[in-house]
Amino acid sequence: MVLNTAIRPLMTATFLSLTCHLAVAATTGQPVPDLVDLPVNRDVRATSSVQLAVTHAGERLVSVGVRGTVLLSDDGGNSWRQAKTVPSSVALTAVTFVTDQLGWAVGHSGVVLHSRDGGETWVRQLDGRQVAQRVFEEAKALEAAGAEGATRLLRDAQRIVEDGPDKPLLGVSFANERQGYVVGAYGLALATEDGGHSWQAILSRVPNPRGLHLYTVCADGDQLLIAGEQGALFGSVDGGASFAAIKTPYAGTFFGVLALGDETLLAYGLRGNVWRSADAGARWTPIALDQDITITSAVRLKDGSVVLADESGRLRRSNDRGRSFTTLEVKAPNAITALAQAGDGALVLSGARGLNRVGLAQFVVAERK
Repeated sequence: MVLNTAIRPLMTATFLSLTCHLAVAATTGQPVPDLVDLPVNRDVRATSSVQLAVTHAGERLVSVGVRGTVLLSDDGGNSWRQAKTVPSSVALTAVTFVTDQLGWAVGHSGVVLHSRDGGETWVRQLDGRQVAQRVFEEAKALEAAGAEGATRLLRDAQRIVEDGPDKPLLGVSFANERQGYVVGAYGLALATEDGGHSWQAILSRVPNPRGLHLYTVCADGDQLLIAGEQGALFGSVDGGASFAAIKTPYAGTFFGVLALGDETLLAYGLRGNVWRSADAGARWTPIALDQDITITSAVRLKDGSVVLADESGRLRRSNDRGRSFTTLEVKAPNAITALAQAGDGALVLSGARGLNRVGLAQFVVAERK
């Protein structure tokens, strides 16, 4: 199994942060703090730290990254400041908002955070210990009901409990203010029907017997899409009550999938692989790119065009619903982890050295050499 190449920098940063806490504890003789329970401190270097995801909260932009860093921008990504209160210092890997006020972020140690004020303050709704318990409860209920495959699920659930809260959540999406979904490493998948006040494991609903890593989940009304490693794609048309595997000709990792309307899907991942389906995943066509560099993120812009970002910092744009892409002249200074469009049309990029902004005037196609 492979973890997203775009989040390798956060693994290093998380390790260094933990090492620092251990060193301080050894020097002072104080107990080692659990990063899940350690609130985030103000840091003058926060705006240049590794950022893993960025999204909208109305006109505001919200970005999350290593050490529980949450950054906010109210001027289209020109300037950033830290959120006031974040209760956990684990790396945050994904963030979403359903209104300008209500948002959720997920990260390492199975953490789910929730904000009710546009990202200014956050509370913890879930952590890895509770995730393991939810997975175990689901498996026990299935075993009691004599469900097929329950024995395997229970065995896997017991291992998750024994391992402790060490598995990251990597994707989050909400269909509305109450219905939400999170996915993560080793096939973790949970859902809420009450805005995150309670969560239920839904591993049994996703046909993922090998426990492949799940990197993203995308909710659009009753339609849900999940992308993961080894060509894993899953879809639901009933609000997550059931999922079906979407077969593709590609056996490598998908880091994301976009629904472009009219049954058009665009899946992307390792080594520049981009695949397009015009019939909800029944048939797929490979989309040729100029380089085989891993695609880490994609966004559909307000004008309907699609932009892909890769781990070298390159951007590619499609004006024909993903049938072809051209490379833009502008290039980020480091690996891009996520994309969001600002209110004025500019593109905001999160990455290994913070956040960058690409104005509309920079959306120029690079000359072929």
